[in-house]
Amino acid sequence: MDLIIRRAVLPRGTGPHKTQNGSVDRASGHGTGVTAKAATLVDIGIEAGRIVAVEPHLAAVAAEEIDAAGSLVTPPFVDPHFHMDATLSYGLPRVNASGTLLEGIALWGELKPQLTQDALVERALQYCDWAVARGLLAIRSHVDISDGRLLAVEALLEVKRRVAPYLDLQLVAFPQDGLLRSPGAFDNLKRAIALGVDVVGGIPHFERTMADGAQSVRMLCEYAAEQGLRVDMHCDESDDPLSRHIETLAAETHRLGLHGRVAGSHLTSMHSMDNYYVSKLLPLMREAGVAAIANPLINITLQGRSDTYPKRRGMTRVPELMAAGITVAFGHDCVMDPWYSLGSGDMLEVAHMGLHVAQMTGVDAMHACFDAVTVNAAHILGLEGYGIAPGCEANCVVLDARDPVEAIRLRAARLAVVRRGKIVSRAPAARATLNLEGRPAEVDFRLHRG
Repeated sequence: MDLIIRRAVLPRGTGPHKTQNGSVDRASGHGTGVTAKAATLVDIGIEAGRIVAVEPHLAAVAAEEIDAAGSLVTPPFVDPHFHMDATLSYGLPRVNASGTLLEGIALWGELKPQLTQDALVERALQYCDWAVARGLLAIRSHVDISDGRLLAVEALLEVKRRVAPYLDLQLVAFPQDGLLRSPGAFDNLKRAIALGVDVVGGIPHFERTMADGAQSVRMLCEYAAEQGLRVDMHCDESDDPLSRHIETLAAETHRLGLHGRVAGSHLTSMHSMDNYYVSKLLPLMREAGVAAIANPLINITLQGRSDTYPKRRGMTRVPELMAAGITVAFGHDCVMDPWYSLGSGDMLEVAHMGLHVAQMTGVDAMHACFDAVTVNAAHILGLEGYGIAPGCEANCVVLDARDPVEAIRLRAARLAVVRRGKIVSRAPAARATLNLEGRPAEVDFRLHRG
């Protein structure tokens, strides 16, 4: 074998056993590809870029070994919603003074004429380096097609080509200025798809009227159906409880037979909708197989800006969506750009924020937040061979934690990141040395279990 990871603990839900909608079947206990308790240590054998064995005490030898020593080994993190064309542009040409979504869009409009392909590529490649070091090996990035030059599209297609050996980059053709509101946007979107962009995007709530927004959803879904493409639409990123384009998206998905190929991103208006309407909406989404992508860090930063107190925080109804059988994932959305001044590509930080905002503090709920940045996100992207089981691609992360909850709590160090059977990143464990009389010299932030 090429590589063996010894004495690994696996999270629940990392293998090929899924429910119909792609989320983890917690009741059955399936998902890891091994029938053992969560704390059971296993060895993971890797050969020719694939996992060939997951079992206790693997007798084989390998050219290289990693001793996980009881640490968590998980499939890589997946970001299902990001804007790589804008990343690391914070402060160009100025800072978002109001902190609002609309000023961020206006600021991006000011920046676009100043963009160069070389600068876009350089910033995106730097971010991809950050991502790999964080164990983030698959990203779905929206790319603005409103500019007729398609400068950002060409730049990110070049980035996609260059990072392919170590990171899966999936691109969404995104009409940031509105499909109908921006002249030539639909033609630009079709050109972007022809160049190699993977997914059809939209932003119906940014059209001039609700009717135009609904029309844009219909047009984009029809085009995606004709082309056999997936759809990922910014939907109802608003505090307005009457912004209900997710309903149209679910209806069009069902009408056109796009089940399982469509995601609604943000869905922040659902935070403000009345409960009766939501009780109707969730079954429609479930019937259509529409997934939901929340972006905890950005949703709670941008939404509720016009409120006094009580102040809405805007993130969509994650626990209710999950309970309805809808696949839910968390995205990072932004890192150091016109909409968000912070971030570092750490999907555990995203899960940590999502857990708190959604008040998902039960044991299964915390595990579900980990799934939201791993298996559920991978399902939405349609990643093949994802998981820790024989036959899966040998992509994984060794975390300085013993289980997913501890990983989220600590935003655990990525001790090793493996891509197609090769170690692409290493990092030291997080420890501190104390100088306190009568106390141990080293602090281990993990919880010691007897």
